[in-house]
Amino acid sequence: MVISTSRYARRNFMVPLPRVRTVDELNVRLLAACEKRQVAVLRGKKESIGERMQRDRQALQPLPTDTFDPCEKVSTSASSMALVRYRNNDYLVPTAYGHHDVFVLGYVDWVVIGCGNEVIARHPRCYAKEEFIYNPLHYLALLERKPNALDQAAPLQNWDLPEDFEHLRRLLEARMGKKGRKEYIQVLRLLETFGDVEVAVAVEDALRLSAISYDAVKHLVLAKIERRVPRLDLSAYPFLPQATVGITDVSAYLALLQARVSQGCVEVSP
Repeated sequence: MVISTSRYARRNFMVPLPRVRTVDELNVRLLAACEKRQVAVLRGKKESIGERMQRDRQALQPLPTDTFDPCEKVSTSASSMALVRYRNNDYLVPTAYGHHDVFVLGYVDWVVIGCGNEVIARHPRCYAKEEFIYNPLHYLALLERKPNALDQAAPLQNWDLPEDFEHLRRLLEARMGKKGRKEYIQVLRLLETFGDVEVAVAVEDALRLSAISYDAVKHLVLAKIERRVPRLDLSAYPFLPQATVGITDVSAYLALLQARVSQGCVEVSP
C-alpha cells in the first residue's frame, strides 16, 4: 500500500520534475497536490480517499511522541585549519575548534556542526564536490591576532559588506596605521554578537558623527539596542556648555602684550 502510494505520488506529483528554490516551497506544492487527491473517489468506491483515510486512522497506532530529526548524524573532527569534511566538502567552523571532535547533522538544505552540547556552525548544504564553504565570522578571531592577513583571507573574499565598512577601514588605517586595521577587525567582530543591520547602522552613524573608533561603533550599537540616546551626540544635551574655538588672530596677541606692558608685568628692552 505504501509502495504503491509512493509510486503514484512520484509519477503524478514529481513528473515533470518541479523547479523550486527551497525545500519548503516543494513541500507546499506536494501538500496542495495531496489535499487535491483526497477529494477524488476511486472507481468502485462510494467514499472519497480523504474520508476513507480518516476511517483507517482509527485503526492505526498513535504517532510517536518524540520529534523525528530528519538528518544524517556523523561524528568526525575538525582539521588544524578548522575545516570539517562532510560528503566530500569542507565546512569552516570557528578557528578555536581546530583539532576538536565534532558532530555533523546533515539536513536536506543545511549542515549543522556541533561540539559537545553546543552548535558551533550552520551552513547551507552544498551538493557539489571538493568545495569549501565558509562563514567569514568564524575567521575573525584568528585575523584579530594576524591582522596583516586581512586582505588575503579566503573566507572574506566574497563577503558583501556595505560601503560604509570600507570607508571606516580607510579612515582607521589613515589615522592609526596597522593598529587601525586591527581596530577595524574588532568592528567586524561585533557582527558575531549583534545583527548585520544594527552594526551597519552604527557604522553609518559613526561616520556621520566623525567618531572613528571601535569603541564609538560599539557604543552606538548598544545605544540602539537599549533604546537610549548615544552620548556621542551632544545635541541631545543642550544644558551642557558648548566650547567655541575661533580662528587665532595675531592682533589679539599684540593687544594682550600691550596690556601686560602697561601693567608693568613685562619689560620691553630698548
